[in-house]
Amino acid sequence: DTMRRVVRQSKFRHVFGQAVKNDQCYDDIRVSRVTWDSSFCAVNPRFVAIIVDASGGGAFLVLPLHKTGRIDKSYPTVCGHTGPVLDIDWCPHNDQVIASGSEDCTVMVWQIPENGLTLSLTEPVVVLEGHSKRVGIVAWHPTARNVLLSAGCDNAIIIWNVGTGEALINLDDMHVDMIYNVSWNRNGSLICTASKDKKVRVIDPRKQEIVAEKEKTHEGARPMRAIFLADGNIFTTGFSRMSERQLALWNPQNMEEPIALHEMDTSNGVLLPFYDPDTNIIYLCGKGDSSIRYFEITDESPYVHYLNTFSSKEPQRGMGFMPKRGLDVNKCEIARFFKLHERKCEPIIMTVPRKSDLFQDDLYPDTAGPEAALEAEEWFEGKNADPLLISLKHGYIPGKNRDLKVVKKNILDNKPAANKKSDLINAPKKAADASNPQNEAKLDEILKELRSIKDTISSQDERISKLEQQMAKIGD
Repeated sequence: DTMRRVVRQSKFRHVFGQAVKNDQCYDDIRVSRVTWDSSFCAVNPRFVAIIVDASGGGAFLVLPLHKTGRIDKSYPTVCGHTGPVLDIDWCPHNDQVIASGSEDCTVMVWQIPENGLTLSLTEPVVVLEGHSKRVGIVAWHPTARNVLLSAGCDNAIIIWNVGTGEALINLDDMHVDMIYNVSWNRNGSLICTASKDKKVRVIDPRKQEIVAEKEKTHEGARPMRAIFLADGNIFTTGFSRMSERQLALWNPQNMEEPIALHEMDTSNGVLLPFYDPDTNIIYLCGKGDSSIRYFEITDESPYVHYLNTFSSKEPQRGMGFMPKRGLDVNKCEIARFFKLHERKCEPIIMTVPRKSDLFQDDLYPDTAGPEAALEAEEWFEGKNADPLLISLKHGYIPGKNRDLKVVKKNILDNKPAANKKSDLINAPKKAADASNPQNEAKLDEILKELRSIKDTISSQDERISKLEQQMAKIGD
């Protein structure tokens, strides 16, 4: 019987990790050397973004996924911050929008052009100012559009409505010490945080109250991490008093004792957990390690089951984790990492080997799609909603993204209506100008030409990437 329990049935027992060939890496990148425990890399089905070293300010690269090979020194960057960038996060509801937090105490939100950057981007769509010290954490809300959380070294967490550029919730008295990480739960109704005071807190941000907390989650003094799982439990990584790395599983309804606690090894790199809610697998990437360990979480003892380790020679400086909709379902790929070395970014592909070429629906349950389930205002008013799911049966084709528009609430909107009269008098006149038939014809003409140029550019882009792929094949 014990033997049977040791060899547990799981379709993920043979998950197989493999680094891609050299020509499919992103080469000659000066990865940031800032001492900060974020992952330095963020990816989505269109782009990979990497925080890089920049003189006199902060910058990150944004590369279209197909732009592999050597990256030219003069390649444009996103470089509006005046201090080093510490964290970046792609918006889950718009693959062209990314947020960045920096030592300059600001959060900036950027709109990346559809085909990537041709010039360096210095103008964010919006600058969010409210922290008094450096901002080391940014995290988008999982289901509400344009809701962004930031946490700074001022021990404050601010939740922004990006669509209006306003800070709507400021949790500045809940943490007495540095916040190591913040994680939203599945529907974004709660957050959990790990802090330097060794506490894990579960917080209801809209009620601005702590729902649960655990002191000395891990006894050691080194940084911890805490993330929500799909079932509402919390997974933590940290260190024991003897500086051994640990992982633990907690039920927020009863934080007295962990559901499971495992010692791992005595390495001193902080363990960054990456979680896939569809398969319930957690991948642990230690900063400075050269391996990725992965575990399956189930509801039977011992709850956290070790699956395997992917090992390589080079230590990792950071790691990006592709959302499920960016994976190749035809190759049974269940995860893709973007591992940062000193000078390059190397994709690592995790697959479950299967003989059949058919779509494996047990590996790909419906997954969170790019549509937001709620608008920002609805969430701030108290509504909750689970992610809107999509099927990956026919692969995921990125659709058109709407541009991020920030409508700053105008102070004049609150003034009495007296000022509005002059506007009404001017309005008909403006309308009359526009309805001039000659103008309209001219406008149509310009729009047509614009459209045709845009079409040409995008077809040329496709052609270029096809030719690049052919070159790479010949190079192989």
